Amino acid sequence: MDRDEILEVSKIYSIAGLLSNSYFVINRPFRSPHHTTSRIGLIGGGTHPTPGEITLAHRGVLFLDELPEFPRSVLEALRQPLEDGKITISRASSSLIFPCRFLLLSASNPCPCGFLNHPKRSCRCLPGSIIKYKKRLSGPLLDRIDIHIDVPPVEEEKLISTLSAESSIEIKKRVAIARKKQFLRFKNLKIKTNGEMSTAEIKKFCQLTDDALNLLKQAISRLSLSARSYFKIIKIAQTIADLVNKEQIETSFIAEALQYRVKEE
Repeated sequence: MDRDEILEVSKIYSIAGLLSNSYFVINRPFRSPHHTTSRIGLIGGGTHPTPGEITLAHRGVLFLDELPEFPRSVLEALRQPLEDGKITISRASSSLIFPCRFLLLSASNPCPCGFLNHPKRSCRCLPGSIIKYKKRLSGPLLDRIDIHIDVPPVEEEKLISTLSAESSIEIKKRVAIARKKQFLRFKNLKIKTNGEMSTAEIKKFCQLTDDALNLLKQAISRLSLSARSYFKIIKIAQTIADLVNKEQIETSFIAEALQYRVKEE
């Protein structure tokens, strides 16, 4: 983290009584609460309001494994913090605002038994239980998650293959270059990444080629994109452009960003 982020996160951990022997938190936080975590435990609060998991993940990662297993009321409380980057805890005597600008990462099975659409194993779930399972995640919450990826089972050939994939070090270099581009792009603003851009900032900083703009127009018509989805696609495409060190958003970047939308079923 940079100096400002270190100070921000260290203040939060100091208030929560979680600072270790050092006075500062240097590395980005990674929080992974269990799905039995309460609403207060996730977003903060209590008789004497304290930061929740979303605030402890500020400038880092919040990983929610088995996302549909979280109570729906707990998940719905994430909707506004994901948009605003902060959570307001109101009490009769006062109100407190905790920062919570985090990267949400979540994982979910396709159905209760986990084998829906599996190429080799059959699903044992009744249709009603699958529908009930999927309804635990509301449309507005899914709409706030930028990238949706289906992860198929690993094939035997790939599992036992001795071929080496791209190393994490090489991937890290690309990410570092992209983050530097974003730092320079927003150096005079309070935001740090593409994901934090407002509508006005998207219009100012994101340059689409004519072909990319035409593809996006077609997508709006055919996919009935909401305003939120429209701007999220541009932000994702801008990040893809940064990762390959391109100045403009090209058609292929928009096409890839569209593939990450939540699948309609």
